Amino acid sequence: MTPAAIVQKLWNYCNVLRDDGMSYGDYVEQLTFLLFLKMADERTKKPFDQKSLVPSGYDWPSLLKKDGDDLFDHYRHTLEKLGQEKGLLGLIFGRAQNKFQDPAKLRRLLVDLLDKENWSIMSADVKGEAYEGLLEKNAQDTKSGAGQYFTPRPLIQAIVDVMAPKPKETICDPACGTGGFLLSAFAYVSDPTHYKLDRDQKRFLETETLRGWELVHATARLCAMNMMLHGIGGEALPIEAGVDSLASDPGERFDIILTNPPFGKKSSTTIIGVDGKAYSEKETIERDDFCATTSNKQLNFIQHIKTLLKQHGRAAVVVPDNVLFEGGAGETIRRKLLQECDVHTLLRLPTGLFYAQGVKANVIFFDKKPASETPWTKKLWIYDLRTNLHFTLKTNPLQRRDIDEFVALYNPKNRFDRTATWSEAATDGRWRSYGYVDLMARDKASLDIFWLRDESLEDSDNLPEPGVICLDIIADLESALEQLKLIAEDIGEPDE
Repeated sequence: MTPAAIVQKLWNYCNVLRDDGMSYGDYVEQLTFLLFLKMADERTKKPFDQKSLVPSGYDWPSLLKKDGDDLFDHYRHTLEKLGQEKGLLGLIFGRAQNKFQDPAKLRRLLVDLLDKENWSIMSADVKGEAYEGLLEKNAQDTKSGAGQYFTPRPLIQAIVDVMAPKPKETICDPACGTGGFLLSAFAYVSDPTHYKLDRDQKRFLETETLRGWELVHATARLCAMNMMLHGIGGEALPIEAGVDSLASDPGERFDIILTNPPFGKKSSTTIIGVDGKAYSEKETIERDDFCATTSNKQLNFIQHIKTLLKQHGRAAVVVPDNVLFEGGAGETIRRKLLQECDVHTLLRLPTGLFYAQGVKANVIFFDKKPASETPWTKKLWIYDLRTNLHFTLKTNPLQRRDIDEFVALYNPKNRFDRTATWSEAATDGRWRSYGYVDLMARDKASLDIFWLRDESLEDSDNLPEPGVICLDIIADLESALEQLKLIAEDIGEPDE
């Protein structure tokens, strides 16, 4: 079966379960538990003949033997038992709960959908792509908030292509979500058109290259399953779940960091006071390795990534617009970054790209450098993929070909040899550079730079479709509303 056919088959059954009140996210999670048990059982048979990680009596055959209420009870006990295990089992089944309402529907998923396929002999490309398809469908359910963990795959591919990871380089994502960046980097290095890996390089790629952190355990388990289905890892996966990567310096250093930190600006904890009212206490991160103290998560991630990089290490980070222009700690961090790192490229992303609404984002590329009396940033190249471009998630989604020009102009083989497409004679060029002195002279060292004329403001005959205009207005309003909420948080509630 093709990945699309498998996704459609599994997703059609989700619509049946929706009638029982199961959400898309719950369905993908339950599917993950059952798929893991099915594959673990398959690998005990030929040609694999592996010893099962799953304790006897809590495995796939034990579920198939049950029906009705007996199946329900046994499934619940299985999730509880496996969730108490260490290592990979704990990562997959930790805090797992049965979300089915009807044992007959659980039985049908077991017997009719999962047991009829041999998932282990299916190619990693097919089953991995099928699972990615499920994750993307789950991200489309905007009410669940799952979209914040899903970065569009064409964007990830373009970022990995320009970063061009090499064999034996270590690659980290400190907010790995469902694993998109790590998987794409793994695929790039293992692609024989890029490298012919020897045995030692293959071993390093499979066991030492990747490292990820994910705060939300439910998302980490999806990441773990995603990696397994893509043929990565064995009994140990390079993912740490339930750990706030911003809390401290882990001490590890990496050659490459690829990440899209979670959307939302502030970190906060809700505390119930003695009067019974809920109060929000901002979590301001204070670390000796940070140059500024702030409760802005994205600014803290920029500082954290700078710490995690080896000398001459390379980073590509998706950041919202406020990271480019915010004052106070934002200005301090930008000036430090421009001085101490080589901040060489900025990609302005279009709206309508992310499943979380109202997000205006960019990708910032920088290299960590050793201490120097002179600034490391000489020239910042900016590619504007936003102005006069309109994408929607359903009718006009971003394709890899939409980013081909940026990848070519970035010139990953020699990024020091670049040619601008903008000039006084070609004012519609999307690619131009700004020198360090010009950047530092800007108000608050703002990197929120754009130069293209917005055609829709000047040519009424050239307006986008009404639906696109509506979506742009909604994105602007939601972005403004988010900023107002943050201002309200900073001001605090009025005294009664």
